[in-house]
Formats: sequence, C-alpha cells, structure tokens
Amino acid sequence: MSKLKALYLLNESAFDQIYGPDERRDIEELVELVAPLQTARSIAENPTVLAEVEVILSGWGMIPMDEAFLAAAPRLKAFFYGAGSIKHIVSDAFWARGIPITSAYAANAVPVIEFTLAQILLSLKRTWYYIFAIREQKQYVPRLPMPGAYGSTVGLISLGMIGSGVARKLQQFDLHVIAYDPFVSDERAADLGVELCSLDEIFARADVVSLHAPWLDETVGMIRGDHFARMKPDATFINTARGAIVREDEMIRVLQDRPDLWAILDVTYPEPPPPGSPLYTLPNVVLTPHIAGSLDNECRRMGRQIVDELRRFLHDEPLQWAIGWEQAAIMA
Repeated sequence: MSKLKALYLLNESAFDQIYGPDERRDIEELVELVAPLQTARSIAENPTVLAEVEVILSGWGMIPMDEAFLAAAPRLKAFFYGAGSIKHIVSDAFWARGIPITSAYAANAVPVIEFTLAQILLSLKRTWYYIFAIREQKQYVPRLPMPGAYGSTVGLISLGMIGSGVARKLQQFDLHVIAYDPFVSDERAADLGVELCSLDEIFARADVVSLHAPWLDETVGMIRGDHFARMKPDATFINTARGAIVREDEMIRVLQDRPDLWAILDVTYPEPPPPGSPLYTLPNVVLTPHIAGSLDNECRRMGRQIVDELRRFLHDEPLQWAIGWEQAAIMA
C-alpha cells in the first residue's frame, strides 16, 4: 500500500525545535515527503507544491488556510499542527472542506502547568519577596508570616486545558483550590477537586490567584483594578495566560498602593512592556519574557504528539486531539 504524500510547512526555526531527529525518522516511516521543508514565503512563491499533498505537518509560522490555499491543495486529507491554538490558521472554507485537524495544544500546556505550579509554591513561601529584599539590603531580612503550602487557598481563573492541569497537580498538596469558570459543571469541578466561586471571591479569598483564561473579545480587560484591591494581604497574582485579559494600568496603580501584593507576569500587553513601564521597576513585580510555554527541548513533546496523531490517522483510529470549529474559536 502506497504512503500518503506529506509536506512540512512552518518556520525553519520552528521545524528544528518541534520535529527533532527521532520525530522526523518516525514521520518518514509513515508518509512520503514530497518536497523539502516549506515556509510561508516558499508557498507564496510556488503554491503548486501543494497540488499532490494529502497530509500537512505544521507548527509556528503556518499561513492561513483560506480559499486560495485550499484551491492549491485539492487533495489535502488531514492537517497536523505541532503547536497550540489554530484559530488564526483556519477559515470558513477550511471547515467547509471537513478536513480533520489536530493540534499539540495539550503537549504545549505541559510546561505552562509546570511553570505555574512552581510559581504557586514559591509564592506561598513568599520566595520572591526574600530574593528581592536580600539583594537590596545585602543581608538576610527578618522572616515574615507566610501562607505556606498547608491549608492555604489557591484560586484558578478558567479550567481549560491548563487550568485543569494545574488543578490536578495541586491535588497532591494540602491546599484548598477555588476556581472561576462559568462553563464548568459542579461534577467537573468535583473531579478536579476545586470549589467553584465568583471572580470577585477568587481575589478576595485566595493567597495566590493564577490566571488561565483564553484571550477572547469577551475576556479582554476582564481582570480589573478592583479585583486586585480585594486581594488578601501579601497575596500573589500570576499571569501565564495573556496580558490583554488584565487592565494593566489599573493593576499597576493597585500594586503601587499595595506593596504587600505581588504580581508574577510571564505575559503582558503589549509584549514586552513599553520602555518606561512601571512593570520594569515596581519592587513587587516579577517579569519573565513569555517563557512558560514550550521552549527549546520542550517543543519536541509537541512533535512527538503529532507523530502519535499521525499514526492514529493512518490506522483509521480516532484522533485524540482533534479540534472542531467551536473549540478552535475559544482557544487562546
């Protein structure tokens, strides 16, 4: 039986990160690659390379699959995206074709979950306060009361792939986990070991608040200054989601007025913050340059998930991470 004709289509740097030697070897055993690696530029210059392609293996740098793209790829049978959200690469024309599409969003969520868990535990011990204070004073500083990881409350905003993953990781600790997600049932919350409550309650009750909501029109500016003003003394806010969900100017004002609060921001809006932003100098802000998601060797996990999905497709098995248009619309 002949192999399906396939093509890699993504940025050169993403290709090297996502599809390592082991992943490429396994893919070459499963399909016939009909051309070298293609990029957005090469396809724009010569779309005829798509004419015989039945399977596309992709990742960061993928171009939108609009009517023109699909007309150039009339034999396309399946699309495999070795990264997270597909919302910017699909179109009505794509969904009309009924082409199966799968994403490595679950694999990409793993390092975000790990990063978040680490920051929650560090925050409960007020680690960043001690690091900054000792560096500034050049000596040990007195120990202050801290929540600790026994009996404290952690609040999660949104229980999607990442928020749910964080909730499951927190089950191994002696913590009380509360969550805000209007789309989650009581049964689902019980399975995750969380108590559902309002967004206002999350900020008022939690020792650490972690944001995991997707960036949608409905969520832009969802987190306001009055939310931060409600926070408990010495509480911490963590954002590994998207900066646009937070009204950062309002957050900054509260952080300036409440030096006891901490904000750990892996994302901002805009990103990076503009020159002169108080986020660079506020003593109670920890900035990291969007490092929570898959980077370097971690990207190979996404490539491995694509290999597994490709194998399922070729064996007529259900795709574990298939995405429909409704799910695509709410992905971050």
